[in-house]
Amino acid sequence: MEFLTNINNMVVTVKLSKKRGMKNTYLRVKSPERIEISTNTHFSKNDAQNLIEKKQKWLEKNLLSLSKNSLLDDEFYFLGLIHKNLDNRDIDKFYKEEAKKIIPPIVENYSEIMNLYPSDIKFRKNKRTWGSCNYKNGLNFNILLMKFPLEVIEYVVIHELAHIKEKNHSKSFWKIVEEFCPNYKNRIKLFKSFL
Repeated sequence: MEFLTNINNMVVTVKLSKKRGMKNTYLRVKSPERIEISTNTHFSKNDAQNLIEKKQKWLEKNLLSLSKNSLLDDEFYFLGLIHKNLDNRDIDKFYKEEAKKIIPPIVENYSEIMNLYPSDIKFRKNKRTWGSCNYKNGLNFNILLMKFPLEVIEYVVIHELAHIKEKNHSKSFWKIVEEFCPNYKNRIKLFKSFL
């Protein structure tokens, strides 16, 4: 079921998805014009409207953030700044070339500082992960990291290097991250502001 609602003078489409056996209700902002509610079969349109009213401030903030970060067709992010794609270049190819130039020196620098060395470094366009560390200590970085400011890229590098020592997200892992990136929480916030 879909219906329209007004949030702070913005007309937004609400998609209400009901699934049998769902225990919780999830509210997600999908775009500046669309929100989604996933819930159980007993949840009515009236319940949805009440939820939207209750979460009004949160929705306003997230819808504004998304509309602020939405780009025109000829624009793209590079190192946190908006650029015009004047020559109609292949942005993914550009990101991959730049990632291969920018990320290895950062990895090299932090490897020395942290005394943690990867077996190799690869670059891919991933849908779900920004970086990963495999069991052989090979690092993989998402080429789309090139959209973000350098301090975000540095944080992801430190995060993945820390996985060489600690393969999970335990307290010990976060201690390593904090030791070499004391303001990592601020960098995560900056990261999320671009998503």
